[in-house]
Amino acid sequence: MVLTGTQIDLFEASMPRLKAIAYRLLGSASDAEDAVQDTFLRWQSADVDRIEVPEAWLTKVLTNLCLNQLTSARARRETYVGQWLPEPLLAGDPMLGPADTVEQRESVSFAVLALLERLSPDERVVYVLREAFGYPHRRIAEILDATESASQQLFHRAKKHIAEGRTRTEIDEAAARRIVDEFLTAATSGRTEPLVRLLTADAVAIGDGGGKVPARTRPFEGAVAVAKFMRSLFTPNQAARNLLGGTAEIHVSYANGLPALVVTVDGRVIGVMCLDITADGIAAFRNQANPDKLERATRQWAATDHGEPALRIN
Repeated sequence: MVLTGTQIDLFEASMPRLKAIAYRLLGSASDAEDAVQDTFLRWQSADVDRIEVPEAWLTKVLTNLCLNQLTSARARRETYVGQWLPEPLLAGDPMLGPADTVEQRESVSFAVLALLERLSPDERVVYVLREAFGYPHRRIAEILDATESASQQLFHRAKKHIAEGRTRTEIDEAAARRIVDEFLTAATSGRTEPLVRLLTADAVAIGDGGGKVPARTRPFEGAVAVAKFMRSLFTPNQAARNLLGGTAEIHVSYANGLPALVVTVDGRVIGVMCLDITADGIAAFRNQANPDKLERATRQWAATDHGEPALRIN
């Protein structure tokens, strides 16, 4: 079927929302793009004139495509090398979607996206559509071909699992930047004690190298262990120089709604470390270093101005 200009415009107007939904469901920007493209192909072959509510139709098709991908993704995760973290989205990326409420901002954080991996595919869909996009259970039930009561039960279970697995990290931007600056000063001091004071007692550090770059297969746990690791990470040495292949520049930025350190070498993003900052200190470091998951970040980084880096590691 040949779409009219109006029908193409209608789909294009829906694309930002569809991409934001798909990213939250899949944890991968590239997979989200593919899902939206497949949704367009189905829109192109449908009898569009007979679709009464295009937005609902598009969301249902996209969600079903994502559900199919989630099933196969679970199998891939079982053979994934090391820790799995989502593909990072830098500040300003339209795929981040709505960010008006605490719930919407948290729904795209590394912490919540990682926790979503523990949910069933249907629980994940209900949580994302309800928490991040405010869909009523009646509409979610129609998308899943379920009852409204079933949708409510799925949401209750999903929200309980998410609440049990994370601490709210909402903190004002000025305070977050101050803590990040203090962290960089402490991390480059060569001493462990200043770092320990900035961390929560149960702090963790998680890295995703995807088997492509060195990364510990198990998280560092506890303030002292994390502090020692961070001290070594930010202390220049010949092994680090060989691994980096050049001077690393570290910029303070935001990724997935959280304060982040973006590490670049010759303009290429080689790491995005998100910091979970609470009233008690830094609770988690989640570092995405898998080059396959940093291509979008590198493109976005190259297209924007960032000023001078906060730190250089030679």
